[in-house]
Order: sequence, then C-alpha cells, then structure tokens
Amino acid sequence: MFSATRLGRTSPSLACIVGMVLALCSIPAAQAFDFNDVAAKAKALAQRNYEAPAKNLPRELENLSFDAYRDIRYRPEKFLWRNNTLPFEIAFFHQGYFFDRPVKINEVNAQGVREIRFNPADFTYGANKVDPAKLRNLGFAGFRIHFPINTPKYKDEIISFLGATYFRALGKNQHYGQSARGLAIDTALSSGEEFPHFVEYWLVRPAGGAREIVVYALLDSRRATGAYRFTIRPGDDTIVDVKTRLFLRSNVSKLGIAPLTSMFYFGENQPPAVPDFRPEAHDSDGLSIHSGTGEWIWRPLVNPKRLLVTSFALSNPQGFGLLQRDRRFASYEDLALRYETRPGVWIQPKGKWGAGRVELVQIPTPDETNDNIVAQWIPDTPPAPKQPYDLEYRMLWQKDNEPRPNQAWVTQTRRGHGWGHGKPDDSELFVVDFEGTVFKSLGDKARIEPVVSGEQNVQILNTYYQRNEATGGGRMNIRIRRVDADKPVELRGYLRNGNIAISETWSYILPPS
Repeated sequence: MFSATRLGRTSPSLACIVGMVLALCSIPAAQAFDFNDVAAKAKALAQRNYEAPAKNLPRELENLSFDAYRDIRYRPEKFLWRNNTLPFEIAFFHQGYFFDRPVKINEVNAQGVREIRFNPADFTYGANKVDPAKLRNLGFAGFRIHFPINTPKYKDEIISFLGATYFRALGKNQHYGQSARGLAIDTALSSGEEFPHFVEYWLVRPAGGAREIVVYALLDSRRATGAYRFTIRPGDDTIVDVKTRLFLRSNVSKLGIAPLTSMFYFGENQPPAVPDFRPEAHDSDGLSIHSGTGEWIWRPLVNPKRLLVTSFALSNPQGFGLLQRDRRFASYEDLALRYETRPGVWIQPKGKWGAGRVELVQIPTPDETNDNIVAQWIPDTPPAPKQPYDLEYRMLWQKDNEPRPNQAWVTQTRRGHGWGHGKPDDSELFVVDFEGTVFKSLGDKARIEPVVSGEQNVQILNTYYQRNEATGGGRMNIRIRRVDADKPVELRGYLRNGNIAISETWSYILPPS
C-alpha cells in the first residue's frame, strides 16, 4: 500500500499514477450492443427506398449442384471460439448454389463489435474446380452454431441460418426437418410472394459455461424492415425465444408472423401415387392449434393436386405448430432420412396477439425434395407503414414433448373406400384413432360417442365409435359421400362422454378430386 510519507520525494509519481488511473476511468468502456441498436438500424432503413443487394457470385459458383455446394466446407480449426474453451462454436456457410447474396456477420464481445471477414482460405472446396484468388470479394451466406447436445465429447450442429430469413434448429436426438422464417409476405397470393432477407447478423460471444447464446439479425426487403433477437437454449427441446420489431415501407396484403415451412409427400391418409417401399414420407403430419378459448384443433396434412389454402380465425392464440406425431420407425422404414426423428415446431406467443388467423398453405409436390407446407399467423390488422410493430414468441423444437391436450388427442387418420351392402361403393371412410389418459379414467362403461359435422358439400352417411383394445384408446369411424367432386370437403369431429367433450377437435380438409 502506498503512502506519501513512505514515498517521500517520489510523491509526484504517485500523483502521476493517480492521474493516469483517473484518466483511464474517464475513458468510456465499449458500448454494449443490444436489440435497440438493431431496431434503430431497421427504423432508419424503413425511411429509405429499398436497394436490392448486388449479386457477386463468380461463374464457378453460379451453377453448383446441391452436392457440389455441400462439398465446400468451413475448416474445423477456423470455427469461431474453438480456441476459447467456450461451449458454443460457429461455422460459416460459403456463397453458392441458391445462396447468391452475401450477408454481413459480426461478433459482439466485451471490447465492442467487430466484423468477421470472409477469407476463402478458411474453406476447403473438395472436388470443385475454383480459384480461391477469385473469391476474395465474396461474403458469407450464413452460419451454423454448434453445442454438445448429445454427448459432452462432441459439439453438434444445433441451429443454422441460411438463405432469406430461413433457419432451422435441433433438439437432442433429432435430425433436421422443417424450417422456420423470420417473416413471410404475401405467401400463396396471385401477386407473388416477397421474400425478406436477413442482411446482417450479430453473434454475441457467450461466457464460459453458458447454456444459451444470443443472435441479433437485421431484416430488409422491398416493403419491410425489422430487428430480431434470437435467444437459443439447446436441450432435449431446443428453445428459441424470438423478439422482433417490424417496420413496413408500404402496405402489405398478407403479413405472415412466425412462419413454418415443412414437407408432406404422402402418409397414412394419402398413399403414394406410385408404389413406394415406405408407408409414409413427411417432415410433419399435422397442424396443431391451441386457441385462445382453450380448444385444441388437429388438422392432418395432405399433398393436394392444386394449391390449397385454409385458415382458422381466432383471437389471442395460445399456440400453434407443425408437428410430427407419428414417432414409429415402422411408419417410415427409411434408414437414411429417419423421418421419425424430425422435430415438430411449436409457436408459443408471448403476450396477446389480438385477432387474426392461423393459415395453412398446402402446395402440390411430385416428390419429397420440395417444402410444400406453410403455417403462419396473420394478424387481422397489419401495422401501418413506418410504425413499429413489436412481437415476441417462443419456439420449441421438439420430438418427445410436443404439446397436446390433457384428455385425448389424434394419433392417426386413415382414409379409404366406404362399403355398402358388403362391397366398396362411391362413399369414403375415415378412421381416426385417439389416445390419451381419459380412456383409462373413464373405463369401459363410459358412453363415448363421436360428434361429426361437415359443410354443404358432404353427406355424412354414418358415424360410430369403437374401443381400440390394441392401443387402449378409441376410434372414430366416419363414412361420407362427396356431393361435388370438384369442390373440397371440410369435416370436424371430436369424442364426447355424455355432454362433455373429451378430445381435441379433428379437422380435415379433403381436396377436390
């Protein structure tokens, strides 16, 4: 400890030291970067006319196949934070294939914000014949985050951001399936869809031992800008908390909030058009909705012959999502794609979202390479141009813990020819199986019956209930006849015991034949 008496004639040096300390204290620390900084950028962007980013791909990367693009890999030793003994690591995607727009990526740390520069030497190019010297002016297409989710010995890829505003995540023992987007504009409208892009990201460096990581993103498109904060917590269910503030440059006909994109090729309710060794092929098998009134709705997915758009009008939804309820390997028999491990994604609003609709878009697909299913929330009253629109929601990427009602839920929907007078006729039969704790609590003496309704284009010929001894659940049988084959049929059904509903609502759309 210093004192003026002890230092004697050196006391001027003490004054000097004190002065230096005071001077250092007066230097402002690196300013913290947060959501408000991104929101300010989004607001400023919205005041200007949209400028589409220039494409900068050289000829060698313009026409890469999917396999050739996958052959370009970020070198493991270059992963961000690999040498910092942190639980999270970051790898980056190269431009090429469909990904022809560069995105700016930054790191946020205790010293401030620094841009992560693209360097072709950080990649290997496999069998691709490219000259790295010609790639120096490129940028990153996106990034992926790694974390030891399945074993402490290996950091698995747990989420990736790549292309437009697309991203997808994984929980424990899951394989990539459906994707999410930051925003959708005019999906399935004849005027054409507008695809916003995340044009800049900020990766917040986590502390040692951290169990979550924060990513900020700036969105831009012809009619919208936005700020996003993603708080990502990997685990058995990987949780992504999303906070967004949107600004519209001009009016939008259909603003899609929390959009999900999945694939349904064929399933138990719709066999394949050509013989296939697999019983089913899909990333998701249904849309689940928990309404603001407490009703649970399950709509099985279909692969229609024509574009099919349906919706559920409601206020302040408690949640919705595209789920993969069938988790049996025997339902898919695909050793390569492992559809039974694809995550369902549940959207859980924070706060009240007001009046709007959950919209389901189902697009024809000739194979399983196309994402043909979209689910999204569309507010009745979109924001006015230049005004901030704030929303928050939680996303749960799940396999074994997907949300469902407390009593009974749909486990499968099967469809086939109806029978009359001992032979198939022109009617159609739906067999809907339910499982749940309610069947055990009610016992065999319960008076369970199906309640089924349909719109004008259907005759409901017969309905009856069966106890399913194989599963311990119950089966709802519905025989119908379509009135006009060129029009869709919409059906609703649930189980009740006496006057009390004991199951979620099965809601089915039968496309025109």
